Amino acid sequence: MPVSFEDIVSARQRIRTAVRRTPLFHSHALSRRLGLDLFVKAEMLQRTGSFKLRGALNKILQLAPEQRQRGVVAASAGNHAQGVAVAAALTGVTAVVVMPATAPEGKVAASRAYGAEVILHGAHYDDAHDRAVEVQRERGLTMIPGFDDPAIVAGQGTIGLEILDELSEFDAVLVPVGGGGLIAGVALAVKASLPGAAVIGVQSAAAPSLSASLKAGSPVAVPVGDTIADGIAVERLGAIPFAVIQRCVDDAIEVSDADIRPAVAALLQRAKLVAEGAGAVPLAALMSGAVGMPGKRVVLVLSGGNIDFRLLSEIAAEAQGAARAEPVEP
Repeated sequence: MPVSFEDIVSARQRIRTAVRRTPLFHSHALSRRLGLDLFVKAEMLQRTGSFKLRGALNKILQLAPEQRQRGVVAASAGNHAQGVAVAAALTGVTAVVVMPATAPEGKVAASRAYGAEVILHGAHYDDAHDRAVEVQRERGLTMIPGFDDPAIVAGQGTIGLEILDELSEFDAVLVPVGGGGLIAGVALAVKASLPGAAVIGVQSAAAPSLSASLKAGSPVAVPVGDTIADGIAVERLGAIPFAVIQRCVDDAIEVSDADIRPAVAALLQRAKLVAEGAGAVPLAALMSGAVGMPGKRVVLVLSGGNIDFRLLSEIAAEAQGAARAEPVEP
């Protein structure tokens, strides 16, 4: 495979002083609600509010001196942009990030605040990626891919090592899927130690690239619709992650925005964690019944928490209304 378990171990050593070791929480409330033993890996508590710093820093630290001197460029729906911006700042590298014009304002503002030059282009990630390739050629910069790179996959895989450090046995891990870098890294790390644990990818029904690619046997492009899970609204899986996914991932699940919104609310209400839409999809798969694991020990990778405040307010209001409408037991 293009990435090895040893690459992940090396990545952890390389990035350990700059990347936060995020907590693995056991949720009693959600465990009772779902009828299983639930743990959540809270990557929204990572620096920049998502897992993306891990892979970006691992990649930049392995660039040649002349590449660092020229600078880097990245395309992102938001979280990778922030990860690249912080990783570049930590290593003294200039960074340009290209984001869709539809990216949440908070993610755009944060990327600028971290020191990156931000270019807004197109409506979706893939539009931004095409523009980033042009900028790379125009300025002689080095591309820091969002997911389709061995160093990126290895960096994201350090999440799997941290889970295994704290939980030696579990039945399944559910991971959000956009371009595939996160689930490829986590799956590779988990399967090396717990080959019997199921690794399940959860994607937005508006961007089901994993399901389509597994069916086709290779990465294929899918139309991307509107979704609150903007962080995983990717048209095509990366070829490098897909090579790992084919061997290490057991299933692919789709969830709708109607499933994701109550999952965001449940994490806020029951676990006191703020998750963005993409980060909440693993819980959405359980709450909606798309994945059923009664009595099992399950880990959810909550990939990020950079949600627009207005959207969070809407979801909180919906949850409050639903709670009021529930019948009161005598």
